Amino acid sequence: MTMHLAQGLSTINTKKRKTKITKARMAELQDNWRKHNKEMKQRGMHELRYENFDDYLDYCFGRVKLDTKKTVYRKEPMSYAEQRSQEFRERYPSAPMNPVDNGSCRKVEPMKYTGTLIKGIATMHKSNAVPVIDDQHAKDIARMRRG
Repeated sequence: MTMHLAQGLSTINTKKRKTKITKARMAELQDNWRKHNKEMKQRGMHELRYENFDDYLDYCFGRVKLDTKKTVYRKEPMSYAEQRSQEFRERYPSAPMNPVDNGSCRKVEPMKYTGTLIKGIATMHKSNAVPVIDDQHAKDIARMRRG
């Protein structure tokens, strides 16, 4: 026998219940509605004001989604320091992204031996690399490895 609950007989209730609004809560919401409209008017966001109280109630209880893409915010005036900073940046622009190449960060060419003194590299003992100068030197290294 399995221990599963039969479908529909679960004790978990996920149903969202309606909240009852009392007179005191209704008065508080009306006061908040007035404050909200006043604040939005002061900020210059007239699109977010609610003409009637029912729309504000829907907003409070999450029944209406706001379209935030259409909201236009009032641009704050710049302070004196910001104005001076902007003037400085206009007068003295930053260095260009591709400055004239002066060779300070060039790619270094790989080093190659172009002489004739060294004939090659030999291994003496346990990966010890030794330069080979002539044929006699190569023979000596080979004998030392064999023992």
